[in-house]
Amino acid sequence: MKFKDLGIHNPVLEGVEAMGFEEATPIQEQAIPVILNNKDLLACAQTGTGKTAAFLLPVLQKISDASGDGSINTLIIVPTRELAVQIDNQIQGLGYFVGVSSIAIYGGGDGSSWDNQKKALVKGADIIVATPGRFIAHINQEYVSLDTVKHFILDEADRMLDMGFYDDIKLIMKQLPQKRQNLMFSATMPANIKKLTNEVLKEPEQISLAMSKPAENILQAAFLTYDGQKAELLKHLLQARKMNSVIVFSSKKASVDQLTREFQKLGIQAEAIHSGLEQSKREKVLQDFTNKQIHVLVATDVVSRG
Repeated sequence: MKFKDLGIHNPVLEGVEAMGFEEATPIQEQAIPVILNNKDLLACAQTGTGKTAAFLLPVLQKISDASGDGSINTLIIVPTRELAVQIDNQIQGLGYFVGVSSIAIYGGGDGSSWDNQKKALVKGADIIVATPGRFIAHINQEYVSLDTVKHFILDEADRMLDMGFYDDIKLIMKQLPQKRQNLMFSATMPANIKKLTNEVLKEPEQISLAMSKPAENILQAAFLTYDGQKAELLKHLLQARKMNSVIVFSSKKASVDQLTREFQKLGIQAEAIHSGLEQSKREKVLQDFTNKQIHVLVATDVVSRG
């Protein structure tokens, strides 16, 4: 279905077309009308199915239809810095013709990044994309007003609960006006999501898309190895299939660092990315990977959500 048939019109539609999007994905097709109708929503769909645009497009549409007063319209809470930056970049692309203002609020930077975040929060931005810890740090300084928030969005809600952000989310909610639209997006639907759903959402619509099958040209395979064999096996796969841009996920920071060192010893251009690195280093690694200066990015599982 075309985005215009879902109620998305200019200037937001111009941003969609400029980014090369034509047909809505299933999650977008189902979620956009619900959000435009001002209903609360609980949506469960796999990472990579277009969930971000599913909530950004209707929110941008509503911002473009209203006369902005320079206050905070939308608050998006996400689990990781990388996801905050990614969503902020998508806002800038999709909302280019709307003239929407946004900022990503996350920790790990220097003093100037804190000052820039403070200025944006005090002055007001249409959309705030924030990680819970850093946003609460700003709230505690008592210069953040959320009285004008009309949309409260929790993205990757299951991951935030896994990371222990439940109390932080509750604290942020206390600062919000009672009258608002609440949207919750999640890749999975564990039992603890139900408790959060009952506390955040009011008579929500629910969307749950079945796990999709991989495309026909996607190869899925499993290899059983000892830990010491992994690097050599991966090197063989990279060379055999002539892959020059690969992300390798591992569960722990220590194993990410170890695997990265092993790759480098084997002559593979690899770098690690995880929460133990300074933010400037993380951003540099991601930029180098995007620019093909790094062939292999070794990351912790949490990065897969961004």
